[in-house]
Amino acid sequence: MTESASAPARGTPKAVLALLLATLLGVGACTGAQGGGGSAQADDTAGPEPAVPAQVTVTPEAGSENVAPRDEVSVTVTGGTIASVALTNPEGEEVEGELAGDRTTWSVTEPLGYDKTYTFSGEASGADGAPVPIEGSFTTATPEATVGVSSNVGDGRTYGVAMPIALNFDAPVENRAAVERALQVETTPDIEGSWAWLYGGRSVHWRPKEYWEPGTEVSVSANVYGVRTGEGTYGGNDLTVDFSIGRSQIVKANTQTHRMEVFRDGEKVAEYRASFGLESDPGRVTRSGVHVVMAKHDKYFMNNPGYGYEDFEVDWAVRISNNGEFAHSAPWSVADQGERNVSHGCINLAPDNAKEYYDSAMIGDPFEIEGSSQPLRQSRTDYYDWTIPWDEWTTLSALND
Repeated sequence: MTESASAPARGTPKAVLALLLATLLGVGACTGAQGGGGSAQADDTAGPEPAVPAQVTVTPEAGSENVAPRDEVSVTVTGGTIASVALTNPEGEEVEGELAGDRTTWSVTEPLGYDKTYTFSGEASGADGAPVPIEGSFTTATPEATVGVSSNVGDGRTYGVAMPIALNFDAPVENRAAVERALQVETTPDIEGSWAWLYGGRSVHWRPKEYWEPGTEVSVSANVYGVRTGEGTYGGNDLTVDFSIGRSQIVKANTQTHRMEVFRDGEKVAEYRASFGLESDPGRVTRSGVHVVMAKHDKYFMNNPGYGYEDFEVDWAVRISNNGEFAHSAPWSVADQGERNVSHGCINLAPDNAKEYYDSAMIGDPFEIEGSSQPLRQSRTDYYDWTIPWDEWTTLSALND
């Protein structure tokens, strides 16, 4: 009884073990199918990435207003290329532009007009092959006023080694950094120089750190048309000018020794006895500092009603400032020349000496005067650039860091 009752108990573990083993194997097989098999099934069924349509960005955004004529105007395409593009003005004329080699960007290459609506048109193509329109329009600014720019140097002219470049504006410039970024001076050979804003923003001058190297070729461009010069005001014109620097001629004059020496290309070529402004009268003193030859006149009529003369004719007059300072012929003061100062501020020379210097002088030549009790004035119409130390000069740039 005991043995017959216990026999099934000995058989049961074998059946259970077989069942458990079968179950475990089955579970393992399912798990393997889910992990490896499921992953393989995903790879087998995945197709190619769906093609993405081209994305078009126009700058400025469609509907923009008050766009400056020199602001960025462009088309950029991501996920595709530009098939065709145009920007047209209200008359239907196309604006000049440049398409990049990879055909993903297009940019305007000429300034736009004021108070005009411009319209984009064209088409981009994406990887999906579907065309995407290039479209949108914007309107340029209507200036309250435009500010013109002019230059003191002329195209094809030759100047002395102290000649500053002066760009003069019709009105004060408030947005000086933007305007200065639109200015460029290129020289051959390369020369260190800097812009400086003078006269309350009505003028910006460029000069080298030292006098120009003789023979330098200079190219100036002022691309200020369409640039915001201030609140509601914009540049009215562009300007370009090319000029040359001639030989070096430097005058060194001393009011105390009553002498004027001329150095050409480093060698002394002349020395003249001279009479300078009467020192006992502050209104007649010849001022010290680096002057610059500004003009030449074979005959000139001097006017100074405060000192009792008008339309007083002199010969061989070389203007070195707008304070009324000239080097000129003065036959009436020959006896004083080299001995004492008696003029009203000019440099008096004997007639032959005045003619010789006149013939040699070039606009832009430096005329260095020392010994005077008063310095050259900083006035809007003078070239007082060289009286400002270089370290101070560079701080007058709107782009100075």
